[in-house]
Amino acid sequence: MKHRFDPTVYHTTLGSHAPVLRLADGDTLLTRTVDARGVDYRGEQVAGAPNPQTGPFYIEEALPGDTLAVYLERLEPNRTHGWSNAALMPNVMDPAYVREAPERMLSDWHIDLERGTATLITPETHLGRWALPVRTMLGCFGVAPVDGQAISAATSGQHGGNMDYRGFRPGVVAYFPIFMEGALFFLGDGHALQADGEILGAGIDISMDVQVTFKVLKGWSIRWPRGEDERFIFTVGNARPLDQALQHATTEMLRWLQTDYGLDAYGAHILLGHTVVYEVGNVIDPAFTMVCKVPKEALPARV
Repeated sequence: MKHRFDPTVYHTTLGSHAPVLRLADGDTLLTRTVDARGVDYRGEQVAGAPNPQTGPFYIEEALPGDTLAVYLERLEPNRTHGWSNAALMPNVMDPAYVREAPERMLSDWHIDLERGTATLITPETHLGRWALPVRTMLGCFGVAPVDGQAISAATSGQHGGNMDYRGFRPGVVAYFPIFMEGALFFLGDGHALQADGEILGAGIDISMDVQVTFKVLKGWSIRWPRGEDERFIFTVGNARPLDQALQHATTEMLRWLQTDYGLDAYGAHILLGHTVVYEVGNVIDPAFTMVCKVPKEALPARV
């Protein structure tokens, strides 16, 4: 069944808030998100920062120990103005070079909804009216954390959250461990475009129309977010320092290869050691994000 939901209340934490809508396993949700500063599709400020979330959505039959599959079917900007930052975050440059960096300010972008392009409007640079293809993604989404916690939408953890991984795009299935009854799913922080690392501290932030479908996977227990697209399976680790995030992602992939693909320990280690692709989600937030990917063509059949 399809459900259309127009949000009026937003949360800047992912937690055990009162659900705004109950959906059955297999249902599809059509809804809207606001941008990272709380501006909606009309250009009106309707929520506070950071990353106000639409939701939470209660999924029937979702219980702790299960996994929530979220099919990202449609992520479309619903206005023509997006914004980003115009200077890189200081922590991605050598400390001695930071003093040479330009002052931090916003950049404005025009989004052509028909052509699917984002064109730089300000600041004026030697790039001129630079146009890039829109590649939409969700920066922040996930489920309620364990033990009734409420965790800021500015960061991430085992529940998901502000991972800012550009691989969370249309056509991808995201998997989340369920910690609370009903899963309590949130989504927000849509980007028209973002490079690896979110090194500007923002993508091209914009409000979006979103369509997702939910499936509760019984008897499939995971510890960290996972995902898959047409070419790869991947796991996501969120932590600081960056090597700890990589450890979480790598360990989660080793578990996946052994439990679902029938590999023994040596087989999982050897396959991963010769096929792994690592990508960085964000290197800006309180928790960094690393992604561990394995090409499907290298995988044995699932057991």
